[in-house]
This record gives sequence, C-alpha cells and structure tokens, in this order.
Amino acid sequence: MYGVFKKEQEKLKTRLLAMSAMVEESLLRAVRAFEQNDALAARKIIDGDEAIDELEVEIEEECLKVLALHQPVAVDLRFLAAILRINNDLERIADLAVNICIQTQQDPPMQCGFDISRIASRARAMLKKSLDAFVNLDLDLAREVCRMDDEVDALNAENTDLAIEAIEHNPASARRMLQALRVSRNLERVADLATNIAEVVIYITRGEIVRHKQNY
Repeated sequence: MYGVFKKEQEKLKTRLLAMSAMVEESLLRAVRAFEQNDALAARKIIDGDEAIDELEVEIEEECLKVLALHQPVAVDLRFLAAILRINNDLERIADLAVNICIQTQQDPPMQCGFDISRIASRARAMLKKSLDAFVNLDLDLAREVCRMDDEVDALNAENTDLAIEAIEHNPASARRMLQALRVSRNLERVADLATNIAEVVIYITRGEIVRHKQNY
C-alpha cells in the first residue's frame, strides 16, 4: 500500500513540475510582451491562463484524494501539504503574469525611466531556484532564495523613486511610468511567492515553519 502511495506522490510532483514550467514560461513571455509593447503576445498569455487554472484545480483535487485515501503522517503529510501550498502559489504567479500583460499597450516604445529587466531577472531567478530547491529538497538553496527577497524589494523601491523623478521631469510620461510601476510591483510579488515556495521546502525538510522570521 505504501508503494502505491509513493507512486501517487511522484505523480503529483510530476504534474506540479509541469505546471511550474507553464508558469515560468508565462512570466518570461509576459515581461517580454510588456517591454516590446506587444499587445498580441500579451493577449495570448492572458488567454492561456485558463489552462493553468484548470491544472491547479486538478492537482488540488488529486492531492486531497491522496490525503483522504492514505491519511499520511510526518514527512509524507508535510510533503502533500507542501504540494497544496506550492500549487496555489504557482497559480498566483500565473495571475501576476496576466496582470503584467494587462499593462501592455500598443503604444509606441517609450523609456520607462528604469530597467524592468533587472527586477524581472531577479524575480525569475528566485522562482527557478525555489522550484529547484523543491525538486532536490535543497535546504541551502531554499535559504538562499529567502535571502534574495530583500534585493528584489530594494529594486522595486528604486524603481518607484526613479519613476517619480521621471514624472516630475516629464508629466506626459505619467501613464507609462505608472504602467511600469505596476509591472515592477507584480514582479516584487512574484519574488514574495518564490520565497513562500522556498519556505515550504524548509518546512518539508526540517518540519519548521519559518514564515515571519527574519533569519533563515
């Protein structure tokens, strides 16, 4: 019976990783669409979000069935709880990619006053590392992701200051600046959710809940 349970665990893990690949691709394409003012590409990402939503529901339902059937304890219970949490966080990241797409307009290219690619690169790196930490149950990598969050917070604050300065010098740029700031904020939220995933890895490996703690 335990062998069946382990197979179902692996199946859930495989489906979650398939969803994570979809989410990572959606986020990458969303940032690119915004930077290139590609409204058509943005619309495709928005339309594709339904598939991620459906997969999120399927994974949750399957996970709950496994919990009810096998009633696991200890590390196995923590693993399934982690699947549920990460599944939800990935769906929320996909929603943030949609939010970024909503800021994409078919306007002529215009300088934002700051480089979106910097914060996007760091947020995507955190997401990838958090998922790698989950796959390998790598405690050190999970802690590294948690520490990286402060850097992304600082980049978002810097972007805010630069946008304010740009608007003061050129009020006509306000609309584009506000769009860019919303994108920056959404990317900062991606980093927060990647941190959540890393904290789940710490929970799986150590049985320790580290939310709200300053030191990892």
